[in-house]
Amino acid sequence: MTIQQFASQRLAFDIDGVAVDIATLHRDGDKAPILFLHGFGSTKEDYADIVLHTAFDGHPFIAYDAPGCGETDCSDLGRVSINLLLQTALRVLAHYRVDRFHLVGHSMGGLTALLLASQLGERVLSFTDIEGNIAPEDCFLSRQIVDYPASDADVFFDAFIARTRHAPAYASALYAASLRHKVRAGAVRGIFRSMVELSDHGQLMDKFLALPCRKMFMYGEQNAGLSYLAHIQQHGVRLSTVPHCGHFPMYSNPLFMWGEIADFVS
Repeated sequence: MTIQQFASQRLAFDIDGVAVDIATLHRDGDKAPILFLHGFGSTKEDYADIVLHTAFDGHPFIAYDAPGCGETDCSDLGRVSINLLLQTALRVLAHYRVDRFHLVGHSMGGLTALLLASQLGERVLSFTDIEGNIAPEDCFLSRQIVDYPASDADVFFDAFIARTRHAPAYASALYAASLRHKVRAGAVRGIFRSMVELSDHGQLMDKFLALPCRKMFMYGEQNAGLSYLAHIQQHGVRLSTVPHCGHFPMYSNPLFMWGEIADFVS
């Protein structure tokens, strides 16, 4: 008989008139819980392997598919945005009665996590930001909604997938291969436009540096040219450079990623 190391659950919420049916993975434990927020084009399963790493024994965790992504259903894909993702995270935390917790977010999930941490303050024990948006230059994926406009959602998404497939970065083709299965085309425009707007005008760097919790910024070695790395390090942010990696540590170098998160959380 297979022993389940995590449980699956669906959570139904109404968020500002949008009905969402959230697909989650979670487990219980007696240590501080960890909330994982996945990136655009990824799913909760990016983090299911936490149960195989003994460094996390005893830590409860929660991972779920954001509205418009994975197995989660959403009644109005046109309403999906970073704000809806933020409100979803708050509802999930409330459902599981999570008080203080460690926070991990990748890319789109890192941006959502930053806004969540900024709102919750001392409730966040630590924040591992995996290439989440904190400056305008981080919109290399989402800004394509501006640089390659298309009125039809499917036409834009097809072209986005084709460009991503041939990008000269680790795991790009692997990532592109599953995009159609992991994201609804109707949710892409709202997600990308809100990411660009927040990155350009949301004072994200100020919010990030002002967080009272411990902070780690993880990035692939192919992105070591990000202009702000020395700046955030000078302000006490721990930097983690993932070898043999671009934007996707969970695909290119998961053992290194898990080791760094475990060390930081502990």
